[in-house]
Amino acid sequence: MKVKSPLEVYNYLPRTNCGECGFDTCMSFAAHIIDRSVTPLDCKPLVEEAEKDPKAKKKLEELLELTAPEIAEVVIGVGENAVKIGGEEVLHRHELTFFNPTGFFYDVWDTMDDKTLEERCDRVVSYKKFYVGNFLTLDGFAVRCTSGDPKRYREVVKKVASYGKPMILVALDPECMEAALEEVADQRPLMYAATEGNWKEFLKMALEYKVPVTLRAKDLDVLKSMAVTFKQAGVKDIVLDPVTEPLGEGLKGTFERVIQLRRTAIAGQDKDVAYPIMITPIAAWLIEGDEVTKSYWEAVIASMFIVKYGDVMIFRSLDQHVVMPTITLRFNIYTDPRTPVQVEPGLRAINDPGPDDPVFITTNFALTYYTVESDLTSGGIKGWLLVLNTEGLGVEVSVAGGQFTASKVKELIEETKIEEKVNHKYLVIPGLAARLQGAIEDETGWKVLVGPMDSGRIKGWLEKNWPPKEKE
Repeated sequence: MKVKSPLEVYNYLPRTNCGECGFDTCMSFAAHIIDRSVTPLDCKPLVEEAEKDPKAKKKLEELLELTAPEIAEVVIGVGENAVKIGGEEVLHRHELTFFNPTGFFYDVWDTMDDKTLEERCDRVVSYKKFYVGNFLTLDGFAVRCTSGDPKRYREVVKKVASYGKPMILVALDPECMEAALEEVADQRPLMYAATEGNWKEFLKMALEYKVPVTLRAKDLDVLKSMAVTFKQAGVKDIVLDPVTEPLGEGLKGTFERVIQLRRTAIAGQDKDVAYPIMITPIAAWLIEGDEVTKSYWEAVIASMFIVKYGDVMIFRSLDQHVVMPTITLRFNIYTDPRTPVQVEPGLRAINDPGPDDPVFITTNFALTYYTVESDLTSGGIKGWLLVLNTEGLGVEVSVAGGQFTASKVKELIEETKIEEKVNHKYLVIPGLAARLQGAIEDETGWKVLVGPMDSGRIKGWLEKNWPPKEKE
């Protein structure tokens, strides 16, 4: 059984509160082991004792096993661009959270001409979408061998590797796969895929080149059998592909196989299938229809399995109607539901404001903040934006819950020294915080103006209400 609470972990620690781990107490360190921001190996006294005493070593190994995620974690690539997949502990994100976002890999192939190849690689590398304070990007390339020529495949793999992104090597022919591995094994690509027909050769390569490998089989008994064989041979980094079928009963069957794999691994505690799961939305390109239809189904398939246990995916389409919704969904699903997405509280200067420009206030809930900031910036509105620490809650909720209060507004005004930056004492509060108007005025001595409910209407509101009539 896995440990579920800091107290259970605490019993394995030295309990000396030495602080060498960077935390004040062993209990605090235990809590961070549970949320996976540290590991037991970050406790120096524990590690040092294990090096001297066999009993202490056994105790450390037991703790590592008890705190390890249910699903094995596999790393694709090296360095700062490496992608971690798997490493999950629960079936539902509200139970804890999902930790490693689904890896998004986009296909290129070795029968492309060099110009087209470079253009596609450039698109993958340069893609960047700003969303609630984060830049969302794509993870890497799936390099497909369509030529059947080991030499050509090796050349293309080398070229793609120069872009610095992690790679999935897609080749069922062992000769082509080995040619590519000879070139880029040190960059830790994921091999795709070992099947009933080639598994012996792929097992040998996985051991020789020390790279992760995908096992592919529609029959889950066969898939498990291969996983056991590879594990017993010494391969630790395994990804399971239960075969993605794109439509109708086939898609239903894919969904059922994925659910069964993950439930068996976590609820059934079957370590033989406790590995990351590969989904291939690119399979949608096998259906009949035009490109719009195929890319539509690619987005549908990806969305289904971002929510339900897909750890790594191979895509074809780079169209915005596929990339934008899937990459946004991935961000949302892998955001910790226990902790609201927040921005730093404080003062922001919007569009180079002067001393006569208005002062607004909002909360530090990221979605609220970036909506307000965007509306002010795009509207060409010059102003000062106070960002109140509401523990990541929106305006209405924080007003009701007591995180948005007159006293906290006063503290923020004093901390930011906004009075030294403007020639007036007018504060514009959100319409949803209207009930705090009087309290804020009493607490701060500022005149409070109630703005619109929707920050998109601030520009029109200012035309009627700024400068304030009293000021005129």
